[in-house]
Amino acid sequence: MVICFGQAEGRTSITPERFAVNLNDASIADNAGHIRVDQAIRQGSPLALESTLPVKEFVTAIRAEGIPASLSLSAGTFVCNHIFYELQDALKGTAVQSGFVHVPLMDEQKEDFPGLFTMAVDTMALAAKTMVSVLVAKA
Repeated sequence: MVICFGQAEGRTSITPERFAVNLNDASIADNAGHIRVDQAIRQGSPLALESTLPVKEFVTAIRAEGIPASLSLSAGTFVCNHIFYELQDALKGTAVQSGFVHVPLMDEQKEDFPGLFTMAVDTMALAAKTMVSVLVAKA
């Protein structure tokens, strides 16, 4: 199993992603300084690839721990989505379950992002452990 994580400003819960979209489209540069607008991640590949993780079960289990969680339709069109799409493409046709989960900003970032929701890292770690437990129970 592979669960990738990425941070998304403005998220107010743990959000497992349902689909990776075959599109890079951002107005800001990635860490390498590239700005990609209206570009397919992989030419001739499907428009979207679905997570093979039990994302709805993740949301239910995380909420049962008292942690805010919600299902997200897609990982957007920036770096996290790109990673998610490449992961799903690389693992399609295998028995490896894989997907992507966005998390909110960390409490330690509160000063840098005033007014935005933050979450304790320990809470995020519990959510991650909960997701792994769901997968292990299904194995």
